[in-house]
Amino acid sequence: MKNSIQPTGKEVRFNDREMIISKSDLSGRVTYANRCFMRIANYSETQVLGQQHSLIRHPDMPRGVFRLLWDTLQQNREFFGLVKNMNADGDFYWVFANITPDRDLKGNVTGYYSVRRPAPLSAVRAIEPVYRRMLEIENAETKANATAASLAYLMQLPAQQGLSYDQFVLNLYQQGERQ
Repeated sequence: MKNSIQPTGKEVRFNDREMIISKSDLSGRVTYANRCFMRIANYSETQVLGQQHSLIRHPDMPRGVFRLLWDTLQQNREFFGLVKNMNADGDFYWVFANITPDRDLKGNVTGYYSVRRPAPLSAVRAIEPVYRRMLEIENAETKANATAASLAYLMQLPAQQGLSYDQFVLNLYQQGERQ
């Protein structure tokens, strides 16, 4: 299903005690979505199961972030990130995402498990200009180079602070939690 929904600019918020949880197969197709996911994304279970998780991708999200997500998961590591999603009505919601490989009893990766919490406002304010710049970079580059160029920009920010990407994004989330 191709997402042709237009963004409204209206934000949907969810409770700090709630978590959006989903599972996907190795190709990113949704195999499970909890009630919170369906309520916030405004999709029924039948509308979301079997669909690519990118169904909720907001156009304000740079492709470089998703390259980092998939590169991280392919290395059998968990991914942390701030993500702007879009629901079925075109409204947006920010999440702090933790995505981990889901393994069978033999340790083989069978898919991915994603837990998303509301993103702290301070973290959103800090990451929005970064994502805007990444989109500018993607739009200025050739299609073949766009994603790598925006990812390189993202990775240089924590490096300039002597941090890994994980430390950088976890700091944004944890600083916002305390406010």
